[in-house]
Amino acid sequence: MQLVLPWLGSAKRASSKPAELQVGAENYPISITRHRRARRFILRMTAAGGLRLTVPRGASIADGLAFAKNQGAWIARERSRRAEAATPWADGTLVWFRGAQVPLAVLPSAVSWSTETVPLPDGHVAVRAAVEAHLRRLAAAELPSRCQELAARHRLVVNRVSIRNQRTRWGSCSTRGAISLNWRLVQMPPEVAEYVIVHELMHLKQPDHSRRFWREVAAVCDHWREAERWLRRSGKELL
Repeated sequence: MQLVLPWLGSAKRASSKPAELQVGAENYPISITRHRRARRFILRMTAAGGLRLTVPRGASIADGLAFAKNQGAWIARERSRRAEAATPWADGTLVWFRGAQVPLAVLPSAVSWSTETVPLPDGHVAVRAAVEAHLRRLAAAELPSRCQELAARHRLVVNRVSIRNQRTRWGSCSTRGAISLNWRLVQMPPEVAEYVIVHELMHLKQPDHSRRFWREVAAVCDHWREAERWLRRSGKELL
């Protein structure tokens, strides 16, 4: 099994030898990477249904595996969520839009939800593909300008803003002043999406996640803890 880099920055490569971890009665392929910026153990499920464990620098692999073995309830929920996500979207399917879960209304020629309506030409376009394409267009129209507005407010210079289909993170900031944002920010509450943008902007001042970085965030975003809690609680439903 190929090792996959974790969701932040660069990492040291771990052994490429495939491994398995028994959780309850199930065996899961697991890849392990050690990340110099990680602050805690991070466990993710891969697209193939395996596990990916990120271990902070200085922590032991054994402790990381013990942490992973104790996540049986989360693994079961994640498997169930993914099975549900694989079900085709139809009339009544709930989708996240601007922080609320809203039902889709599907007709032969269009799908609508909240304030949005998207055509389904000749019924040949899958509902999910049509909805997500529309959300990506909204993100491309809204997020770059909002990022530039917030940058100007905080006297920062952003050289480029791109909207991407990121599967493991909400945004990133390069050393050259380029910011990438996940199109799924339009599905979040506006205040959470704004926090994500501000988070990346503060990396223009402080590239790591040190205490100094979090002080910069707190100085310009007083609701950052609430936003982080929403991301931990509900963000997994968007990815």
